[in-house]
Amino acid sequence: MPSIPADRSPDSTLAFLRDGYRFVGARCDRYGTDIFQTRLLLERTICLRGRPAAVLFYDNERFVRAGAMPLRAQRTLTGRRGVQGLDGATHRDRKAMLMSIMTPTAVRQIGQLFDDEWRARIPVWERSGPVVLYDELGRMLTRTVCAWAGVPLAGTEVLRRTDELHAMIDGPAALGPRHWRGLLGRRRGEHWAGDLVERARAGTLPAPEGSALRVIADHRDERGRALPRRVAAVELLNVLRPTVAVDRFIVFAALALHDHPAWRQRAGESDEATECFVQEVRRYYPFFPMSAARVRRSFDWQGYHFPRGRRVVLDLYGTNHDHTLWPQPEQFRPERFANWRADPFGLIPQGGGEHLTGHRCAGEWITIELVKRAVINLTTAMRYDVPPQNLALSLRRMPTLPPSGFLITNVRRTA
Repeated sequence: MPSIPADRSPDSTLAFLRDGYRFVGARCDRYGTDIFQTRLLLERTICLRGRPAAVLFYDNERFVRAGAMPLRAQRTLTGRRGVQGLDGATHRDRKAMLMSIMTPTAVRQIGQLFDDEWRARIPVWERSGPVVLYDELGRMLTRTVCAWAGVPLAGTEVLRRTDELHAMIDGPAALGPRHWRGLLGRRRGEHWAGDLVERARAGTLPAPEGSALRVIADHRDERGRALPRRVAAVELLNVLRPTVAVDRFIVFAALALHDHPAWRQRAGESDEATECFVQEVRRYYPFFPMSAARVRRSFDWQGYHFPRGRRVVLDLYGTNHDHTLWPQPEQFRPERFANWRADPFGLIPQGGGEHLTGHRCAGEWITIELVKRAVINLTTAMRYDVPPQNLALSLRRMPTLPPSGFLITNVRRTA
């Protein structure tokens, strides 16, 4: 049996931080394979990319998620004991809870709330000077998702809660102040969300039926037990935080419209065109770089041995840029999604596999809806200028964003 190609470095953690999104792909290209092994955070790790690897990685009979995510990511991005780190019946129960919130009606509702927020901001932008779109989007999405989730949010709280949620998103792959802000944001966010859950349970905070706050506060697990306060807080943040993270996809959509001006008209021509554009934004631009799991029990795959307990990471960015899946993957081509047959293991910016039973993001439909609404507003509801600025995306920074936050000026309504 052949051995898995091995990275020569005794530990590749610093190389991962240096290379960012290209860490796995660059080494796969170097070794002429879609699998290699290395050490990350001093632990032996098998790295994979590509569709066959995604099919393998999302096989719940072969992998578990418990203990796979590095502790620094749990302490900032995901929280501890949340749905991302669960397996078996507990995972199915918790995922079903979250999926019950994501009905087609609920997805349309959050889209309409966001649309209303956007339309209300256009007159403000018209009267103001330069607008940093990323900053505006974070606050708009925080107000939107809190209103949708049944979470009360005073106007004076918006900036603070947005900053806390942004810090959680920005902190896991960072060193120094960015990581420390993520730790602080997680601690403050869980305290706030825990108080909301307790007040909802006590009846002192009315939460609409079907809202995220009500569903999470009232949930009973497979043994009939209420979620502990901290776990309920983590799951409520697992609704709020990923929704606010959509601001990055929307900034990428604005960047794509700027870099490919022909799509300013085409993207808003029909729902199908908008969908193609949004899917290509999700494929092309870098969001989160990879996902982690552990081998449930030893097995062999394509002639390689996967020992029990070994950590395995799947390259999300590299799979979305795999030339065997996507012809000319480094070109932005929304037309590739015309008549596209959805593939749960090919397009994986928010994880792969099935939504209900697997580890694909429960909020993916919300992401698509919100970015579509944003694209329609950017192309039909307003006009704006994009002044000279630094719009370069660093693939070393995870998660990445244009340094300027995408600055627009001279905003004016079209309707």
